[in-house]
Amino acid sequence: MGVFTVTIHRRGWLGLVALSALAGCGTSRVPAPSGVPGPGADVQMSCVPYARARSGIELRGDAWQWWDAAVGRYTRARRPEPGSVLVMARTSRLPTGHLAVVSRVVSAREIRVDHANWASGTARGRIAQDQPVLDVSPGNDWTRIRVWYPRINDYGNTVFAAHGFILPRMAFAAR
Repeated sequence: MGVFTVTIHRRGWLGLVALSALAGCGTSRVPAPSGVPGPGADVQMSCVPYARARSGIELRGDAWQWWDAAVGRYTRARRPEPGSVLVMARTSRLPTGHLAVVSRVVSAREIRVDHANWASGTARGRIAQDQPVLDVSPGNDWTRIRVWYPRINDYGNTVFAAHGFILPRMAFAAR
């Protein structure tokens, strides 16, 4: 696995972070960046360290593992909230799952997310901000979603399975 350099521009400062090159979006086999990349950042990374840095949720493992890893540590929900992390399931198309941070709730069935390494084509690891996600589940429970593909400027035909949302607050322990 090779190493590449990530350049992050923030408030006029230039920071360099070394990350391992990744094949998939959902692996956490790289250290978290030392800051959250902002708009206009020239950065490439996977969805896991990006979601961790953006949300403050300190979970490890591949993206699909976050849902179970959150039990007893963070609140899990079926409804999105700004700052929560959408956890997409592991499938043949997403072997390591995917994570996205909810930037805003548009309606009961539409949110906007920020995420890294989603359908980036030749530009693997890119960060996409304010991207639409639709709930297409029959029960309006966010278990089946369609995700915007910036490369084609459309949702495409794929419906993805999702576990739900991890909120950036600690779960209450049962007494």
